[in-house]
Parts: sequence; C-alpha cells; structure tokens
Amino acid sequence: MPDEKTKLVYSTDTPLPRKEKPAGKPGGPALRPAEQRVIVRLDRKQRGGKSVTVIEGLQLPEQEREALLKKLKAGLGTGGTIRASVFEIQGDHCGALISSLTEMGYRPKRSGG
Repeated sequence: MPDEKTKLVYSTDTPLPRKEKPAGKPGGPALRPAEQRVIVRLDRKQRGGKSVTVIEGLQLPEQEREALLKKLKAGLGTGGTIRASVFEIQGDHCGALISSLTEMGYRPKRSGG
C-alpha cells in the first residue's frame, strides 16, 4: 500500500526522547500548624444532596496527611478521603473538626455560614 493512503497514527521507527519529570517538588520550609491557614466548610455540590465537610489548606507531607485523616475519621466514626490535598469527611462535622484541629495546634476558620 502506498504511503499516501495509509492511516498510520504512530510509528516505532524513530523513538522520541521522554521528558523526565522532576523527582519531587522542593518542599521549602515547612509551616508550623499555627502558621497554616486552614478552612473548614460544608459542601453539598455534585454529591447527590449528601453533606461533606471539606478541610482545605493543610500543608503536610503525604504520610502525615494520611495519618491525620485516619485520626479524624476514627474520632468522628465516619468515612472520608483526600482529593487533591483537600480532606473530605462524610457528614456535617464542622464544629467537631474545628475543635479537634484547634487542639492539635492549627488555627481553623469556618467558611460559608
């Protein structure tokens, strides 16, 4: 078949060099809990009417994030996850989370009423 009529999408004849991703972002100086701006809010958007408490602004390494989430979930007896460094705790637990984070040394602020 002539080259003009082929529908070749890619070829392995000439390999393209891959661009290597950096090993990790330089973390810079870690902020103490009292220096971080933590926002706690209730969210119901795009969740089928179910309430989710969202915690934003916690700047922690991955392992510490997971440990903190586990501690918060166990204290409340509920489920939750981390999406794009934002904690999502199932249910309306704004007051309890604010008091827990305050005891840990953070300065949380409630957002959205």
